[in-house]
Amino acid sequence: MSSTVILGAGIIGVSTAYYLSQHQDPTSVHLVEPSPELFSSASGYAGGFIAKDWFGPSLAALGALSFDEHRRLAEEHGGREKWGYSRSTCISYAASAAARDPQSRGDDWLRHGTSRADAAPVTQDSLIGNTPVWLRRLEGDHIELISDEGTTAQVDPFLLCQFLLQECLKRGVKLHHPAKPISVSIDAKGELAGIRIVSTQPSSTETELPCARLIITAGSWTGQVYQMLFPKSELRVPIKSLAGHSLILKSPRWHSGLASNGCHAVFTTHNEGFCPEMFSRVGGQIYFSGLNSSTIPLPDADAGKATPYKDDLAQLRQAAREILGAGPEAEDDLEVVREGLCFRPVTAWGTPIVSRIRDEDLGNGVTTRPGAEGGVFIAAGHGPWGIAMSLGTGVVLAEMVQGRELSADVSGLAFDGKKGTEFYAD
Repeated sequence: MSSTVILGAGIIGVSTAYYLSQHQDPTSVHLVEPSPELFSSASGYAGGFIAKDWFGPSLAALGALSFDEHRRLAEEHGGREKWGYSRSTCISYAASAAARDPQSRGDDWLRHGTSRADAAPVTQDSLIGNTPVWLRRLEGDHIELISDEGTTAQVDPFLLCQFLLQECLKRGVKLHHPAKPISVSIDAKGELAGIRIVSTQPSSTETELPCARLIITAGSWTGQVYQMLFPKSELRVPIKSLAGHSLILKSPRWHSGLASNGCHAVFTTHNEGFCPEMFSRVGGQIYFSGLNSSTIPLPDADAGKATPYKDDLAQLRQAAREILGAGPEAEDDLEVVREGLCFRPVTAWGTPIVSRIRDEDLGNGVTTRPGAEGGVFIAAGHGPWGIAMSLGTGVVLAEMVQGRELSADVSGLAFDGKKGTEFYAD
């Protein structure tokens, strides 16, 4: 079977390599990652919240497949111990007497700044005896259950990425890190035959990797990578970034011993105009985020971990004290374990691209081998659902690349260059 190069070793890339290596010689699968630190953006700094049925029609099948695959993988490989997999209860919290109108949920938190909870199925159930112990309760506040039993879960994405990568390496998948692509090679027929990469540390050493199948899973950098490799192509991959700051906290009101009953995801609003999201984790930590921006510039792909903005971190810390702290008169007892800034890849239409790129869109007469023997593929643009959709995307993309029957219908995620052109043209 043809050799395969995956550009981008984040959660989508390592998931794809994991499932590809189950059905072809693992040594023919290559992962290429330019960042000096693995999982230094959204794959390592996301919240790790997983949902089964919070998606529209074009993503419903993939969402359900991915959720079930997360559970299966955790059951088979000790996911609770290795990457903090746990069932989760999701609630909407309003620190006022006014009940939240379930019909006034926004339709897209990425574009309108609303909470990811706006995508949750509406439920009329009340939350009785299952309020997070780490959430400060105020007189007159309102708690609403927004998840059905068994349909949401939680992982530590950094630990999940590490597990997937180590499994790939044990099988024989080749990791080139840190290294970045510089050009593609074609054979006498004009077909894609290889890709040239350069190691960025400790010295600039160029290597030619045989490659009949190329998969770009470079997150927010996917469009840049595609355009650099296929400069004569008129196709523009309209993926941009949504930057998000986050904190990982420790609270005396939450510890690993309390996680036996499951974790919680809490979605709320704040008077500063953003929508905090917080997720308790099995290991006794709480992930706190929701302060997002589409104007923070995307760093170079090989720049490594981004430096968070001090003012944004201060705003997050203040919100965390108000929502999770011991009280206005008490000393701040929240410990900041980690601060982060990551870049989620987003599309204008709100769903990712999981697609083979047509040969006619590669430009300059470049073609690929037909069927499962070749092809250029893109999987990116998952927005806030990269971790949730990762395993399902890896399953389906591996099947697509290898010419097998797809486990979920992703026809609505195909890309031919017509979507999002107005989004790109700025």
